[in-house]
Amino acid sequence: MSNILEVRDVAKFFGGIRALDGVTLSIPHKGLVGLIGPNGSGKTTLFNVITGFYVPDRGSVWFRESNSMVRIDGLNPNEVFRKGIVRTFQTPRLFNSLTVLENLLVTPVNQIGENVAKALYVKSWREQEIELSKKALGLLKTFGMLPYVNSRISELSVSHMKMLETMRGLMTPAKLYLLDEPTAGVDYSMARELFTYIKRLRDEQNLSFLIIEHRIEILMEFVDYVYVLHNGRLLSEGKPNEVTSDPKVIEAYIGA
Repeated sequence: MSNILEVRDVAKFFGGIRALDGVTLSIPHKGLVGLIGPNGSGKTTLFNVITGFYVPDRGSVWFRESNSMVRIDGLNPNEVFRKGIVRTFQTPRLFNSLTVLENLLVTPVNQIGENVAKALYVKSWREQEIELSKKALGLLKTFGMLPYVNSRISELSVSHMKMLETMRGLMTPAKLYLLDEPTAGVDYSMARELFTYIKRLRDEQNLSFLIIEHRIEILMEFVDYVYVLHNGRLLSEGKPNEVTSDPKVIEAYIGA
């Protein structure tokens, strides 16, 4: 199976702190991969390197375009996004002045109605607008947030804001999704519903996912493969049952 993403010997230092130190991992096409590790192990830093928020001090990041891998470290976040990589954040980054529905609809790129030359020609963008609205309403219904469709962000709970952040990511036509703790603050049943939906998206639309998650009991139920970071280095990797039984992983979490 071909890889959609390859991280090769990546290091990132902040002064004397080694946030990442020689991390190598790969995400296969249609991969559903977990990334775990104690707090401060480098997980979010790795996401920031992959998506262009940080430039690595060593190593490289490669992403599949058509039939070849292209190097993307050094590109800015907008360029990485347009390549087909979308990430969410631990702390939701929402538009507070917009409604829940508007936050979803503003996310997709290349909307015809945003083109100044075509905006006045309703027929040119109406169908796309309807399809995006259907997709947004479908997501809200799936995750029980349809009653909040016209709510402002200030009216939402923290868990609902977290779900909306994840849904915004899923509104984009990406090939690879990097989800940073998508179930943080979300109740157990809704968290499982989210992962069930993610797995269905992977299977039906040939998408790939790399997911940071602290709720390991849920993550291990759905992912195919897991990487474990500890102190900026790759501590373990393998299938979920292999990782959870690895003495090094058990020791790292007990000592965390």
